[in-house]
Amino acid sequence: LNQGSLREIRIPLAPIEEQHRIVTLLDEAFADIATAKANAEKNLQNARDLFESHLQTLFAQRGEGWKDKTLEEISTTFGRGKSRHRPRNDPALYGGQYPFVQTGDVRNAEHIITEFSQTYSEAGLAQSKLWPKGTICITIAANIAETGILGFDACFPDSVIGVVPDPKEAEVGYVEYVLQSFKARLQALGQGSAQANINMGTFENERFPFPSVAEQRGIMTKLDALSEESQRLESIYRKKLTALDDLKKSLLHQAFSGQL
Repeated sequence: LNQGSLREIRIPLAPIEEQHRIVTLLDEAFADIATAKANAEKNLQNARDLFESHLQTLFAQRGEGWKDKTLEEISTTFGRGKSRHRPRNDPALYGGQYPFVQTGDVRNAEHIITEFSQTYSEAGLAQSKLWPKGTICITIAANIAETGILGFDACFPDSVIGVVPDPKEAEVGYVEYVLQSFKARLQALGQGSAQANINMGTFENERFPFPSVAEQRGIMTKLDALSEESQRLESIYRKKLTALDDLKKSLLHQAFSGQL
C-alpha cells in the first residue's frame, strides 16, 4: 500500500453517536472475550501441567526392586542415525518410499511418531539405516531431548539417537515416558555452546529408573490413560480459544456492517 492507495479506500462511517455506541459495545465484549481467553489458556496449561506433575512424581517415588540402568543396558540396539552422504541435500537421496524422520517430526509427535515430511530413495537408504517400528527416537541437536516412538519403519539422521529396547529388560512405552520425565535435565546437559546439543556421551553415565517389566506395563497403562485425558482436555480448551477468536472477528464484522 501507498498513500495514493489509502486515499482511495472508503470506510463505513456511522454518525458520531452511533460510533460511540458501537465502541462501547465492542469494548465490553472484547473485555469479556479477553477474560474468557485468559481462563481457557490457564486451563490449557493446567491440563499440561497435570500430566507433567504426575510423570515427575511417579518416577521420583521409586518402589522396591527398582534399578538404575543406562539406555544401552536395556537395549538390543542403541546408536545414532546415519546420513553419510555429502552434501546432505543431494536431490538423489530423496523422493522414494522410505520414511525419513527428522528432529521436527519427533518434536511434533505425541508419544507415537505418525507423520514424516520427507522420504529417502534407494540411494538415500543405501547411505543410511532403516530402523524398525517401535524404535524410540531422541533428538540430540536443534530440538534437543525431544522423544517419540516410530509408528513405522524409518530412517533418520545422526541428529537423532535410536533406542530399540530389549523386551526382557524394558517396555518401549515406559522408556519413552521415562525420557519425557528426564527431558529438562537432558536439555540442561546440552547447554553451554552456541547451539544447544547433546550426544551419545551424554547417555554413557546417565542412568534411568527401571522396575520389573511387569511393573513397567502397569505404569505405562496408567500414564497412557492420563495422557489421553490430558490431550482430550487440551483439545477442548484449544477449540474454545479458536471459538473466542472467531467470535471477536464476527463482532467486528457485525459492527461495521450495521448489524450491532
